[in-house]
Amino acid sequence: MSPVPNTPANRAGPSVSTLRQLPGGIWVLGFVSLLMDISSEMIHSLLPMFMVTTLGTSVFAVGLIEGLAESIALMVKVFSGALSDYLGKRKGLAMLGYAMGALSKPLFALAPGMGLVVTARLIDRVGKGVRGAPRDALVADIAPAHLRGAAFGLRQSLDTVGAFVGPLLGVGLMLLYANDFRAVFWWAVIPGVLAVALLWLGLKEPEHAAPAQRSNPIQRANLRRLGAAYWWVVGIGAVFTLARFSEAFLVLRAQQSGIAMALVPLVMVAMNLIYAASAYPFGKLSDRVSHRKLLALGLVVLIAADIVLATFTSITGVLLGVALWGVHMGLTQGLLATMVADTAPADLRGTAYGFFNLMSGLAMLVASALAGLLWDGWGASATFYAGAGFCVLALAGLVWRAPGAVKRA
Repeated sequence: MSPVPNTPANRAGPSVSTLRQLPGGIWVLGFVSLLMDISSEMIHSLLPMFMVTTLGTSVFAVGLIEGLAESIALMVKVFSGALSDYLGKRKGLAMLGYAMGALSKPLFALAPGMGLVVTARLIDRVGKGVRGAPRDALVADIAPAHLRGAAFGLRQSLDTVGAFVGPLLGVGLMLLYANDFRAVFWWAVIPGVLAVALLWLGLKEPEHAAPAQRSNPIQRANLRRLGAAYWWVVGIGAVFTLARFSEAFLVLRAQQSGIAMALVPLVMVAMNLIYAASAYPFGKLSDRVSHRKLLALGLVVLIAADIVLATFTSITGVLLGVALWGVHMGLTQGLLATMVADTAPADLRGTAYGFFNLMSGLAMLVASALAGLLWDGWGASATFYAGAGFCVLALAGLVWRAPGAVKRA
C-alpha cells in the first residue's frame, strides 16, 4: 500500500479532517448502499415468514431458494467485474444492478404464489451480483490511495446502517399494518428507487485512460497480472469466511438462550449497529497501521466471539458473543476490500473484486453447510469451536509466506 503523503490535511489529524478529505463520490456510494440495504432488509427480514405462513412454503424450500439465489449472485459478480474492466466504465453496470434490485421489490408485494417470489428473489440477487464488483472498483478508483481504507470503511459503515434500519422499519410497519406483509413490501420500494436516483444524479465517474487494445480481463495473461499478493488476499479472505460462516447461526444461538421469539431478530440489529459504528474508525486506522496486524486482531476478536458463543448459553453470554462478532466485522471487511484494491492493477480491479467475492461466497456456502452438520450432529458448541479452529488456520496464513506487498508492518 502507498505510504501516507505528508500533506497539511494529513498532519492535521482529527477524524473530521479525514471525512472532509473523502471525495463526494464516496459519500454518494455509501448512501446509495444505505438506501438499498434499507429496502432489501425490510423485505428479507420478513420474507422467510411470508413464504412459510402466507404462501405455505416448506422451510426446506426456503433454504433451497436462498442457496440458489446466492449462488447465482456469486457467479454474476465475476463477469460484471470483468465486464467493467473491459469497457473501462463502472457506473452503468452499478446502476443496472441497483435498478434490478429496485425493480424486484414490487414483485414481492404482487406475488400470488411462490413462482413470482422466486423470480423476484433471483432478479434481486442477480442485481446484487451485477453491482457489487463495479461498485467496489469505483470506490477504489475515486478514493485517494492514502485514504482508501477510510473510504471503504465509510461505505461499509453506511451500508451496515441500512442493514439494521431496514429490519427495524419492517418490524414497525408490521405493527402498524397488523402483520400485512404486502403493505410493508410496498413501502420497501421507496428507498430502492431513491438509491437508483441518487447514483444516477449524484455520482460522476472518474475518467479512465482508454486502453490501446481491449482484451478479455479473465484470460490467462491478465489473470497472471493479478500476482501472488492479490491471490494471497483472496485465500486469506476465503479462510476468514470459513471461520465466520453464516450469521443465521447467531440467530439460532440467540433463540437457544431464551430470548423471546419476537425479539430474536433484534440480536442481528445489535450486531449490525456495532459493525456500523466500528467499520469507519477501523477503516481509517488501516490507512496508518499494518494491515496484517489489523487482520490478526480481527481473528483474535472472532476467536473470542466463538469461544463465548460456544461456552455460554445465557442471554448475557450470547449478547457478548454477538457484540464481539460485530467488532470483528468492522475490523476486517473494509480492510480486506482495501487490500484487494492495493494488490490488483487499476485496470483489473473489477475482475479482482469479482474473483474475491466469488471465492469468499463459495467459502461461505461450504462453511455454513459444515456448521449445520456440526450443529445437528454435535450441538451448537461444536459449530463455534470449529469456527475458532479455522481462525487459528487463518492466523497461520497471515505469517506463513505472506507476499511482501501485503506485509506492510
